[in-house]
Amino acid sequence: MGSRIFLTFVTLVLGIVASPVALSQDTAEVTGSVVVTGKTVRPAELDSVVAWLKPLRGADARVVRPSSAPPRMLQQNRRFEPHLLVIPVGSAVDFPNRDPFFHNVFSMYDGKRFDLGLYEAGRSRSVVFNKPGVSFIFCNIHPEMSAVIMAVDTPYYGVSDHDGRITIAGVPFGRYQLYVWHERHAPEHAADFPREITVSATNQSLGIVRLTESDQVITPHKNKYGQDYKPPPPASPIYKKPGGG
Repeated sequence: MGSRIFLTFVTLVLGIVASPVALSQDTAEVTGSVVVTGKTVRPAELDSVVAWLKPLRGADARVVRPSSAPPRMLQQNRRFEPHLLVIPVGSAVDFPNRDPFFHNVFSMYDGKRFDLGLYEAGRSRSVVFNKPGVSFIFCNIHPEMSAVIMAVDTPYYGVSDHDGRITIAGVPFGRYQLYVWHERHAPEHAADFPREITVSATNQSLGIVRLTESDQVITPHKNKYGQDYKPPPPASPIYKKPGGG
């Protein structure tokens, strides 16, 4: 009888340890909203504000998002699509060329520095973003092409939509530091971020993210050699479809 009770106890303990339900904890979909004070005549952009949560004590940093399709940034119609891509640190990003001519993708600034070289239509190359930071992406042939890749060291992040709504799904209950970033906007008050928030059954809000639009004009960037862009000759293969088409 005693051995049977002991075995039952061991089975229960092992079941608790092995059970994924027991290892999980309550999670929430947290939301917030963006307010931007404009300095220009056009309406201030409310989209593309990145918000991410870094766990503090009491939050489970081991929980990760479900796996999904590998992130990619298309080269198409002489544009990078999407213009903004947010990824977890350690992600490999594909850069497929869908244009009927050559591209040369590079980033020589803060964040991940790389140069993928010249490659033709239908080919793709990839880069692993192994540290957090903002990488500004350009093409060494087409100066009008630019994009941003942000690598964050947390699985809990979201990007605001055109109405300024931010949603971060699957956040375990606990304490976090909230960070925000935008390509042109800055926090209305520098001391506001990062700020601490608590996610619980009674609090699932990021609050209001107040930003101020920059009135600075984004200046043209240099090529990967630090020089001004020079258009290639019309017959150059970098503008022609591979194979002479």
